[in-house]
Amino acid sequence: MTGTRAAIRYAKAILEVSNAKGNAAVVSEDMATIAQAISESKELKSFLTNPIIKGSVKLSALLEVFASANEDTKSLFEVLLQNKRFDILEAITLQFKKLYDEMNGVQVAYVTTATALTPVIEAQVLAKIKELSAKEVTLVNKVNPEIIGGFIIRIGDIQYNGSIADKLSQLKREFTN
Repeated sequence: MTGTRAAIRYAKAILEVSNAKGNAAVVSEDMATIAQAISESKELKSFLTNPIIKGSVKLSALLEVFASANEDTKSLFEVLLQNKRFDILEAITLQFKKLYDEMNGVQVAYVTTATALTPVIEAQVLAKIKELSAKEVTLVNKVNPEIIGGFIIRIGDIQYNGSIADKLSQLKREFTN
């Protein structure tokens, strides 16, 4: 992602400021809202990354769209205006989420399945993962039909591949040897 190193610096700064003021949870909600808005709106994403549009116009638009945002979040917009970095706002929100989760001992488990998880199966997978991890775990389901069936779980640097595609690949390797 473009500007990741800069995004990490901005995310750390906004987290430190908001945490010192005791409103990191509110800013985290703002960041989630902003990230969702940018990812769901191609127009907003292209608006923020367009070099032709003046920064002051971008600032006015963001302040209007996210009028209910916390003052710390709004001050981030102003800093981005000064530094001409509106193009990395989405990356900042994603980095903030990671840092905020780390600070609160929350770990993200990525589960890749061929079809979307049902709420019942999601609860079972989450319960099993919580047995393995001492931290609080949130589950993110990615759908990839290429794995055919089964699942792939990734928590931090650890990955377990229980997909049918992986089993078929192993079987193919055995037959070719």
